Amino acid sequence: MDQSIIARYKAHMRTPILRPYDEKDLSSCLAIFDGNVPAFFAADERAEFQKHLESADRAAAPYIVLEDVTGIVACGGLSIDASRKTAALSWGMVERSLQGQGLGRLLTETRLALARSIPGIMQVDLSTSQHTSGFYEAFGFTVIRAVPCGFGPGLDRLEMALRL
Repeated sequence: MDQSIIARYKAHMRTPILRPYDEKDLSSCLAIFDGNVPAFFAADERAEFQKHLESADRAAAPYIVLEDVTGIVACGGLSIDASRKTAALSWGMVERSLQGQGLGRLLTETRLALARSIPGIMQVDLSTSQHTSGFYEAFGFTVIRAVPCGFGPGLDRLEMALRL
């Protein structure tokens, strides 16, 4: 069989679909979170993440999943504060075994495009660790504050911002 046909088929099968979070996605998103502990999240943040998924107002805090034929492979949200003219990237994560394949970039670009489409939003903020700050710097985010061990032992909290 022609190898280019196989390569195109495999690429198509891994192409993620972006869609809004649905309550049926809870266990998949929690599994992605769990796979990123302790490197990117502290274990004690799980309850806060679950609460966000279960109770957030999706108009003020849209949440997106990336899904392919294997299931949900990444997820992340945006919290909007119209009174401050800001949005914040929230709870962005990629299935640990799939990191480095562009899914995080796609998720971030999608959330930034969403922020830019909201009238009046002038800045996007985020809180992240020292392990992912370089990733966000590539999008133009700058560190505005650092809190050593702010997320837990070994996980510094870096507050970052991007002017739109």
